[in-house]
Amino acid sequence: MYNMVFCVVTDGTVASTDSLPYCDLAVFGFSGLGEVDYEKELKGETEKFEESARLSKENGCGLVCGCKTVSRGLIRKSVAVSDRGKLLGISDMLHVIDCEDFKSGSSLGFYRVNGCKVGLCIENDLLFPDTVKSLAMCGCNVIVAVLEEIRDNVPALLIRAYSYLYGIPIVMCAGKTAYFADISGAIATSTQKITLFEVSPKNQYHLVTTRVKGISSETKSDY
Repeated sequence: MYNMVFCVVTDGTVASTDSLPYCDLAVFGFSGLGEVDYEKELKGETEKFEESARLSKENGCGLVCGCKTVSRGLIRKSVAVSDRGKLLGISDMLHVIDCEDFKSGSSLGFYRVNGCKVGLCIENDLLFPDTVKSLAMCGCNVIVAVLEEIRDNVPALLIRAYSYLYGIPIVMCAGKTAYFADISGAIATSTQKITLFEVSPKNQYHLVTTRVKGISSETKSDY
């Protein structure tokens, strides 16, 4: 697969962005769309999802944008995904910890964007290795992680470990910082408002064998 250019926008909104540098996929943080009320969107009172789809069309790229979605009083941390003018879907954070005021999602975020299989890791999901492992085993070429803010160096350590262990590049927008972790164990960071990362999507597998006792294949005739 050819190399892809990811554009990470850490400071700016979709509505105030007219053009993007050449890229295959642009990533906005939670400030990109802010809070989105589904009821207002359906009534046409707001057009935030349409704005993100329009920006992706005008720039001929895919677009991943963080937001907080509101539905009947329930708030979710979400990511909207568009591809060259088409809104592909909205995925929600899967894991809510303790007494956080959010509703959890119900399915993994997995999209084909601009010819690439992209998996989503939203906020708390990064703390749960099974999320990243499942996306990698589903055939993702790259994972995009979106965090509202960065409090310590744990997220950077995690994406570096996940990328190396599961063989999948990870692009992350966390607060005002952009990150990229490669399967070699290398990691790059940037605090620029707009950062470009050239990513080589991977889809390589190893055959790993282990020895276990039991699990007899003997044929039974007395069921």
